[in-house]
Amino acid sequence: MTQPLIRPATAADAEALAAIYGHNVLHGFGTFEEVPPSAAVMDQRRLAVVAHGLPWLVAEEAGRVLGYAYAAPFRPRAAYRYTVEDSIYLAPEAVGRGLGRALLSAVLAACEAMGLRQVVAVIGDSRNAASVGLHRALGFEPAGVGRNVGFKHGRWVDVVWMQKALNGGDATAPDATGLTLTGH
Repeated sequence: MTQPLIRPATAADAEALAAIYGHNVLHGFGTFEEVPPSAAVMDQRRLAVVAHGLPWLVAEEAGRVLGYAYAAPFRPRAAYRYTVEDSIYLAPEAVGRGLGRALLSAVLAACEAMGLRQVVAVIGDSRNAASVGLHRALGFEPAGVGRNVGFKHGRWVDVVWMQKALNGGDATAPDATGLTLTGH
């Protein structure tokens, strides 16, 4: 097995992003979306993230995108400018191979380099042991559970909140400008 290339996603990856996410929309609980978005919509989402200077990365092996991860603004209000929310999705054949850890580690490193202070994971389904375990292994701590907040595939689904401090978290005031956010 070759080592996957972790690189920034581009417009050329839109079809692969849509296919990976679409599979997770239709067959999983990691997202509460129920209709897979098109490649064009996925590329718009990617562009919105990178417009903030945030990472949207893919894992590529033998020219094929097998997964992606990114950090998006947590909320639009200015006080949240030092906090992001991570997301990670893998193709079914990529699960259990360490690609999730490689992708999320790279996203966290990029966020830390930006001077950000908190990363929040909002994990769909408290039964999602793989995602909870990955986040725990990378230093995220439990922050709460929203019980039965979504209804998908015929059952109620929890949301697990986890959080990781970067750059000392709340130990000191931030020394960077953070993200530019324009919400109210």
